[in-house]
Amino acid sequence: MSDKLVIKQPEEFAFDAESEKQIEKILSKYPPKRKASAVIPLLYVVQDQMNRQTKSAWVPKVAMQVVAERLEIAPIRVYEIASFYTMFNLKPIGQYHLQVCTTTPCWLRGSDNVVAACMKATGIEKIGQTSNDGLFTLSEVECLGACANAPILQVDHDYYEDMNAASTEALIEALRRGERPKPGSQIGRLNSAPIDHQVSSNKPEAKSSSEGANNVK
Repeated sequence: MSDKLVIKQPEEFAFDAESEKQIEKILSKYPPKRKASAVIPLLYVVQDQMNRQTKSAWVPKVAMQVVAERLEIAPIRVYEIASFYTMFNLKPIGQYHLQVCTTTPCWLRGSDNVVAACMKATGIEKIGQTSNDGLFTLSEVECLGACANAPILQVDHDYYEDMNAASTEALIEALRRGERPKPGSQIGRLNSAPIDHQVSSNKPEAKSSSEGANNVK
């Protein structure tokens, strides 16, 4: 397995036409003197462009410098933000980023089995590694905010919910074939509805205490 300890940084970076369109829209939301607030959105633009161009979503150092120049701020202000937030990858990752939530709700619902299935299906031996074929990187993440449908496996920007070992292995094999299964619940539930699909009670309403007293003879 590869931890990609040796990181080859690109010598240059320039926003492509698609990114420029996104940046124009992003900066329109901020007053000119407050455009420094767009650091996080622009880092996302960088990461998405790298994914389009190299099939690896990450943020090179030279791209951080380009962001700093565009926003007219010191490069260190971009570096400190990129290194603080875990959703920004500061080194190359696999084509598919497998992010398993292991906090309490997901853990109680079997996230350990999801992690084990990810390792089995990819050959990855520990969290943080990239598979030998370069297709998958496995990460452990904090709460993804979809606790009602735990456990959650996030692949890139998509949430796969109600996962177990079997559905995890099936998902990874589909990705390996170049397929992109539909995100959301993998057990057929509607959004965050109950597992048994019951959305209302069909039981007769209980009588009130006053009704009960009136029936006493």
